[in-house]
Amino acid sequence: SVGLTEEQKEFQKVALDFAAKEMAPHMAEWDEKEIFPVETMRKAAQLGFGGIYVKPDVGGSGLSRLDTSIIFEALSTGCTSTTAYMSIHNMCAWMIDTFGNEEQRRRFCPSLCSMEKFASYCLTEPGSGSDAASLLTSAQRKGDTYVLNGSKAFISGGGDTDVYVVMCRTGGPGPKGISCLVLEKGTAGLSFGKKEKKVGWNSQPTRAVIFEDCAVPVGNRLGAEGQGFSIAMKGLNGGRINIASCSLGAAHASVLLAQEHLTVRKQFGEPLANNQYLQFRLAEMATRLVAARLMVRNAARALQEEREDAAVLCSMAKLFATDECFAICNQALQMHGGYGYLKDYAVQQFVRDIRVHQILEGTNEVMRMMVARNLLRG
Repeated sequence: SVGLTEEQKEFQKVALDFAAKEMAPHMAEWDEKEIFPVETMRKAAQLGFGGIYVKPDVGGSGLSRLDTSIIFEALSTGCTSTTAYMSIHNMCAWMIDTFGNEEQRRRFCPSLCSMEKFASYCLTEPGSGSDAASLLTSAQRKGDTYVLNGSKAFISGGGDTDVYVVMCRTGGPGPKGISCLVLEKGTAGLSFGKKEKKVGWNSQPTRAVIFEDCAVPVGNRLGAEGQGFSIAMKGLNGGRINIASCSLGAAHASVLLAQEHLTVRKQFGEPLANNQYLQFRLAEMATRLVAARLMVRNAARALQEEREDAAVLCSMAKLFATDECFAICNQALQMHGGYGYLKDYAVQQFVRDIRVHQILEGTNEVMRMMVARNLLRG
């Protein structure tokens, strides 16, 4: 909490208390039984965590990107998988709030901010992951509707959520041919693939989302035709900060678990905490965590201030924080020895849940590419 305002420290405390009381006791069960904890998330929404950076006139909390990062880091100490889904939901609500017209904002945002309804972000396709601008899902305009055909892959919440923010092709090839439509569950022709079996992130369902002649009103388009890719990328800048913040929370929790284990566990007649090698590794873990946190918070401020370097700083923060925090969690597991590999110990779940953060919201290889391009443009 160093460097935070009194108000931010209060947000942090509320989120940490919620994580400790409402999430951490159920984290292992949600993972094992693959439970999507709807009621717990609705409790979080009562604290203002359903639309953290959505404007207050449609039910949001109207907080800054830095406030949001602090909250997601704190919640992630209780359950990284659930918090990561909440971060995606918040991103969708923000996209509708920011790029939607007044009618759309008032139609969709209040029920998303209360988490009466849940949202999914639909960009990735089976044949276009990192190369999102090559997506093939098409939306042909016929009068006052678009007819949508295609499919999306790896969609968090897919099948269990109510609102789908979909990037689709309304024009020619490339990013300028992409538009953004909002679909509601129950739309004729909208269906879902099987629930994916995943290494982690098991408290949120993941499915393919399939469109077969889905008729979507033109009134459900966010922004103008051809603006969809820009909307998607602006959403992802915040998404990268959010997912990096979730990584910080997992790493923070893992450092505390390692600290406790080293103090309690004895080998060769003395606590592991007396071993200088392990002391040094713990010190490195804490140092890397603080460095990653500072980087994420710096990028969050840049995004809030709409600075020119915001996008590249978000890419750097996502790259650095997700890589470093996975290494921290993995080292914490190693410090637990054989116990770390047992599902009775939370550290293994943090390792499994955090691993995918290096892949989604733009792979870390793509983050490197974006940073390099920015540097070489001069």
